[in-house]
Amino acid sequence: MSQSNPTTERLEDQISWYSNRSRYNQRMFKTLKTATVIASVTIPLCGAAGAPPFAAGILGASIALIEIFQQMNQYHQNWINYRSTAEALNHEKYLFLANAGPYSRTSPTEATALLAERIESLISQEHARWESAQQRTAKDQGSIA
Repeated sequence: MSQSNPTTERLEDQISWYSNRSRYNQRMFKTLKTATVIASVTIPLCGAAGAPPFAAGILGASIALIEIFQQMNQYHQNWINYRSTAEALNHEKYLFLANAGPYSRTSPTEATALLAERIESLISQEHARWESAQQRTAKDQGSIA
């Protein structure tokens, strides 16, 4: 953005943060799911190849551990939520830059204030979703124990 002020700097910073975290969570989710699939496909191959029984047991236990790790860290849900928030922030950015949507009916100062309010609202909503997911995960883990 050509304009440099705390609001636009915060917007750029948050777009970058949410995009980076989305990519990280996507990468972790896909890596863990790939490991789970490989381990699950390998179990019957171990049996067919006459591998010792503990090999299949280790692979089965690995699948369980990977799934627990995935569930605890919520990589899939975080990936989706962070991507959604990054896209919503980009949407606000381009409406603001084009002086369109809610920004078209305001002065430049009012538009910047409105942008700040909308940015913080999006971030706050995402934080509430994240916190809710963490509480659900903790509750689910408590019911397992």
